[in-house]
Amino acid sequence: MFDIKSFEPAIAQIAEEKGISKEKILETIEMALAAAYKKDYGKKGQIIKAKLDAKTGDVKFWQVKQVVDESMVYFEGEEEAEEKKEEEEKRTRFNSEKHIMLEEAKKINSKISPGEELEISLEIKTDYGRIASQTAKQVILQRIREVEKETLFEEYKSKEGEIISGIIQRIEGRNIFVDIGKTIGILPKEEQVPGEFYRPGQRLKAYLLKVEETSRGPSIVLSRAYPKLISKIFELEVPEISSGQIEIKSIAREPGSRSKISVGTGIEGIDPIGSMVGQKGTRVMAVINELGGEKIDIIEYSDDPEKYIANSLSPAKPIEVKIMPKSKADVIVAEDQFSLAIGKDGQNVRLAAKLTGWKIDVKLAGQEKKEEDSLKEDAPEEEEVDSSSESAENQEKDTDLEKED
Repeated sequence: MFDIKSFEPAIAQIAEEKGISKEKILETIEMALAAAYKKDYGKKGQIIKAKLDAKTGDVKFWQVKQVVDESMVYFEGEEEAEEKKEEEEKRTRFNSEKHIMLEEAKKINSKISPGEELEISLEIKTDYGRIASQTAKQVILQRIREVEKETLFEEYKSKEGEIISGIIQRIEGRNIFVDIGKTIGILPKEEQVPGEFYRPGQRLKAYLLKVEETSRGPSIVLSRAYPKLISKIFELEVPEISSGQIEIKSIAREPGSRSKISVGTGIEGIDPIGSMVGQKGTRVMAVINELGGEKIDIIEYSDDPEKYIANSLSPAKPIEVKIMPKSKADVIVAEDQFSLAIGKDGQNVRLAAKLTGWKIDVKLAGQEKKEEDSLKEDAPEEEEVDSSSESAENQEKDTDLEKED
């Protein structure tokens, strides 16, 4: 008999500290008991399983064998014809500790089929040697580490695409290691915001970009530069987003400098921009502060591309938007709005193009008319060339007629 009661406090403590369920810990103990049994009483190649009754503390042991027929195995010393070599490669050598022939298996379980596993009860043992005890201990420690890694991976994998809060633990080279609770996340250089400074002990929010499984445990990559970081922070500040009343349609971002975000709603009476800004700008300011002062333009989404493109160029106010072929748009602006529409180093129009998905060409109000006039001026020259060439042809024809005469 195995006194499970004496292990209950330890199991509860491990479950709480490691974040592992009691069922997983009991499963680990069963694996350790099976390993100890095999070490003292089993044979090489055997597969042994143990089952622990948590209520009574009783332990039962089984040897597991695969049921096979003659088409699945070959025996040691068996001679096969040359033409059956390919078939022989597909079969496994019979091992009495791992396999049992179908005829023998049916004597124990008449309904069993080839390929299934047969469990054969073993004599219960309670006395284990020192080596077997050490083996059990190693199995428990190793399995708990594996289960801990698996649990962490599953937990953080389910959080991919969410905001996670942590404290900067250390900075090594260009990588920043963030304590996110049960493990450490990495904020690599390419996911950091240009001009943003980080220091150990600093608390920050980051976007959980991806979780990868490695031999050392889950590798968690964080981002401060990913565009969706903005939408996720807004979700925390604006209840109307999480409730579905307001939808974030698109985001265009140049990390650390400026972002544009388009929002819309299908519910009458709700002002999407006003909800995002908040009373006296409290909501948008909370997001800006979290992003270290990054400017944010909130744009109202529209199904009408002309209106949407015009809105995207805010704070500029276009006079007219002309939709052109191949997802291009000409935006006509007044002279005093031209620099606002373009933005510093073309940033405003660049972000507007990313936000809307249209190629935007900003033009001054008189510029388009000048281009049309210049085209008209070029047109007569082409006609004169054509007429001169036509008269030249006529002269040649006249000359030919004179020669014939």
